[in-house]
Amino acid sequence: MTHHLHRLLMPALACLLLALPGQAQDNNQPPEGFSALFNGEDLTGWVGGTTIDPAKISAEQQAKWDQEVLKHWSTDGIVLVSDGKGPHLVTEREYGDFELWVDWKLTKNGDSGIYLRDVPQVQLWDPTNEAAHKHGSDKGSGGLWNNGGKGKHPSELADKPIGEWNRMYVRMVGPYVTVVLNGKTVVDNAPLDNFFNRKQPVPMTGRIHLQTHGDETYFRNLFVREVPAEEANELLAEITGDDKAYTPKFNGKDLKGWTGATGDYEVVDGAIRCKQGRGGNLITEDQYSDFAVRLEFKLPPGGNNGLAIRTPNAQVNPAGAALELQVLDNTHPKYAKLKDYQYHGSAYEIKPALRGYLRPVGQWNYQEVRVVGDHITVDLNGYRILDVKLKQAKPDHPSASQTAGHFGFCGHNDPVAFRAIRIKPIK
Repeated sequence: MTHHLHRLLMPALACLLLALPGQAQDNNQPPEGFSALFNGEDLTGWVGGTTIDPAKISAEQQAKWDQEVLKHWSTDGIVLVSDGKGPHLVTEREYGDFELWVDWKLTKNGDSGIYLRDVPQVQLWDPTNEAAHKHGSDKGSGGLWNNGGKGKHPSELADKPIGEWNRMYVRMVGPYVTVVLNGKTVVDNAPLDNFFNRKQPVPMTGRIHLQTHGDETYFRNLFVREVPAEEANELLAEITGDDKAYTPKFNGKDLKGWTGATGDYEVVDGAIRCKQGRGGNLITEDQYSDFAVRLEFKLPPGGNNGLAIRTPNAQVNPAGAALELQVLDNTHPKYAKLKDYQYHGSAYEIKPALRGYLRPVGQWNYQEVRVVGDHITVDLNGYRILDVKLKQAKPDHPSASQTAGHFGFCGHNDPVAFRAIRIKPIK
């Protein structure tokens, strides 16, 4: 099954399987491709937690929550029961891109939530609780309540009456969250705000929480599927939209349309790859003024390359004569003492990028770069890691005044690979 077909069929397949009596709905049996988060017997695989930045949790605090969670969470067959007090119930494992199925049931005036990657939250509450209408409970469950904009409230009220089970599907790819409640899409690819640092995107990985908020709450049929990198890349292109407006710049077979250091690059498995121990600049024959480029790249351990932006030709060093956006394995020990503007995604010698959003070495990353005037943005795996206006950041740099040039790759002796390269001029 292709990744595209898998993406289209999996939610429908999961919904179908969940609806079959005696399988997922009644017996904690996960749909195909999913794993059960709850073993139906005890709290193995779960720990305690609360609303706090994970980076600030001490070992002592975690141990205390782990003890307290046993006092306030219990099992009733395949149902997890919270008395509404004490810590959240939190997965031991962290998840990056994932799909989640969960059934939940509240008591009268109940209030709960599901945290994604330790970040609050997909809201669960009683729409008939008039005291909470000022907070938006009348709009129903499923919204990303801590968001400042898109997705804060669900698009429609889809809750079952209090005391009945609700069925929820959640997908998180990059920062983008989709919520389907009782068969109705109530949040459609809204970026989840980072509650702990509003100036940065949400973390790339984190745990799933079942929140307690003062009222008895029930959960069952918790199933998760991790979305692999290549499927996530296809979804990101779809989510960010307009992908059909981009023109492919690589045919997957040879270097037609490219010039410069063609002898230093090779085509391997449908990707352009710099040869080991070789370098030089490989650039498009076409020139661009304002444009956006989407591509995938894969780093070997310690891999180093770069994206040449509006470079005048293949002979100059783009980092000095134009603009180079770093492509780098930040995790390798040999890069332990880099300058901040040398990490992946950074505008070299101009502006550092946010770190922590590269996939593990050997996996394909998805990146989009937009160049409009002197304004440069870089989105890595769905996260905005660079947003710079060159004239403000370094007005004397050549890139600040350039208006057109070639796009390409800056080889630095490592077999970094690129594929699915497409460009859209921006008028």
